[in-house]
Amino acid sequence: MSFFKKIFGTANTSSDEENESEYGNNPTPNSHLSIDEQFIFNFKKNGGKFLYCENKQEVEEQLENILEENDWFESEALCYEPRLFPLLEENKLLYISPKSPKFLLASCENLIADEGSILFSSKQIRQDKPNELPANIVIIATTSQILPMKSDGLSAIKRKYERDYPTNITTIKYFEKAKEEDFTQYGSVAKNLYLLLLEDL
Repeated sequence: MSFFKKIFGTANTSSDEENESEYGNNPTPNSHLSIDEQFIFNFKKNGGKFLYCENKQEVEEQLENILEENDWFESEALCYEPRLFPLLEENKLLYISPKSPKFLLASCENLIADEGSILFSSKQIRQDKPNELPANIVIIATTSQILPMKSDGLSAIKRKYERDYPTNITTIKYFEKAKEEDFTQYGSVAKNLYLLLLEDL
């Protein structure tokens, strides 16, 4: 049984409001945790919303739940990846030259455990800078994309794209506005980010 299944059970009970893991509010350093646990701990600490999915059908269901929760049905979305277009079409979302998209739907390069961040490249966000992306982001990723550090993510990109090397490699780390003046977030843009994490290991 996978680590995620043990902690979260099925996707129906996977929202972070409903399920806090045993280390969810643990202030102690998390170096003793597995890579998967480290990512979840840091991602949630950064304000990300995490939804575990066992299969593609659950990804579709959780996306519909997000659309319903935010009243995004029949609105505009930003998406640069043709393989994700069917998810938008099924939910009557306009994605061709959107004027005011409610959210970005994208995959990512990797999930970085030690930061709890999402690593993107031009393959997902073209040349857009984080502050140019919609305030709301929905990411679809897999458990095999979780890597220990950003340097591992950069190495993975080099291996993956031997010829057509992407540009605009960047991470998004903060998923809610700082509650107090936090100098570690200086210059960063907070995003309302949902992660649909598909089990593929």
